[in-house]
Amino acid sequence: MFIRTLDELEKLGRIRLPFGNDTFRSARFLTATDGMGYSYNENRAKKGIDAVIWLKHHWEANYIISGKGEVTDLTSGERWLLDARVLYVVGPNDRHRFLVTEDIHHISIFCPPLRGDERFDEDGAYEASGPIEKTDRRMFVKRADEMRRAGKEMIAANGQARTLRMLVKADDLGFGFSDVHLAAGADATLWYKHHWEANHIISGTGEVTDLTTGQTWKLEPSMAYNVGPKDRHRVRAHTDIHLVSVFCPPLVGNEQHDEDGALAPSGPVPPGPAGY
Repeated sequence: MFIRTLDELEKLGRIRLPFGNDTFRSARFLTATDGMGYSYNENRAKKGIDAVIWLKHHWEANYIISGKGEVTDLTSGERWLLDARVLYVVGPNDRHRFLVTEDIHHISIFCPPLRGDERFDEDGAYEASGPIEKTDRRMFVKRADEMRRAGKEMIAANGQARTLRMLVKADDLGFGFSDVHLAAGADATLWYKHHWEANHIISGTGEVTDLTTGQTWKLEPSMAYNVGPKDRHRVRAHTDIHLVSVFCPPLVGNEQHDEDGALAPSGPVPPGPAGY
């Protein structure tokens, strides 16, 4: 397993300005070199951004943590309001407008994964970073609050977590995405034998321990711990924790953890970082 923090990314030069100025800051937590099948960024977008974006070569899922704005499909004219716990997904067919009306904090996941040094071109696209199938699929939006009211939240991690699996294998994006809550005192031993999982802490504190080496790291907002098939680990929540998890291969969506803390296989497993 490995850990990423904002301080580390700053030192590595992985805080990027895709628009060329500080109105949009993007911390590249995972890139193609991490070998997990996707990349993801933590982004801060300032009020007033009004950008036309067209990711011709990628699928991108964006989960709003805080702030307000709107996204408009420039082909159909359909418009969605953005606020906390809204997920919008765009792909190669989706030339769209992203408008920020109140500073937005959000997570963006890409497949194929970004290298990490890209900037938007004149069309609002990133250059190709891997193969992507041609498709007629169009952008869509999911709302965590609506999914919870519809009874789609699950108890998982052998009773230690509440999880909302917002993107699953059927969404056909190359990754899955879950919104997860741990109550203070939760204590789970997990071992993702068949997946890579990135866990990005939104709020709360706790600790994660590599049960092979015994090394322990503090969990706190804007840091991530990343685990794969070799990483039997223990997660403990000191306070209530809100985190998001990204899986590759994506989950089917109804899996439960077995006695080892593993989830059933759901596809081929990426190689992970070099030397893993």
